[in-house]
Amino acid sequence: MNTRGQKRGTTRGAAARDTRGFTLIELMTVISVITIIAAIAIPNLLRSKITTNEGAAIANMRTISSAEIQYKAAGLTLDATGTGTFATLNQLQSATPAFVDSAMGSGTRQGYKFTVVPGGAPGTPNYTANADPVMMGSSGTRGFFVNESGVITFRAGGVAGPTDYPVQ
Repeated sequence: MNTRGQKRGTTRGAAARDTRGFTLIELMTVISVITIIAAIAIPNLLRSKITTNEGAAIANMRTISSAEIQYKAAGLTLDATGTGTFATLNQLQSATPAFVDSAMGSGTRQGYKFTVVPGGAPGTPNYTANADPVMMGSSGTRGFFVNESGVITFRAGGVAGPTDYPVQ
């Protein structure tokens, strides 16, 4: 025993530290581990969101392509030669029955903005449809295109056209 009545090798500080909680070193270690895990997980989460948005955009382009073919076959609008024409997104949505739902008809869905432009000369109607990320790099990294051929193409980092790479 020492002069204060304590056992040799123990101090009041050690006994008090055991009852107070975590040390600064322990807290900093835990925070460091959490930061490292977050640094690994967050980019993967963002990448998976982009992949999901792009997959949905491709599916929506297929929906637009099918809706355009059905609209033209239904002959809801005719050109001067009596040939059925293609439609805008608004026309596809407002037709009875609707060829696309109101969410698709609004033009924006799951991080992508959709535009459809019908055209062509009488007797040879055509259309072009594009899907572009609302925010390039964060909601998507590729633009998509489809026309009356039904082939969906894409371009990384920009607006796609008919001569870009086809989606597999």
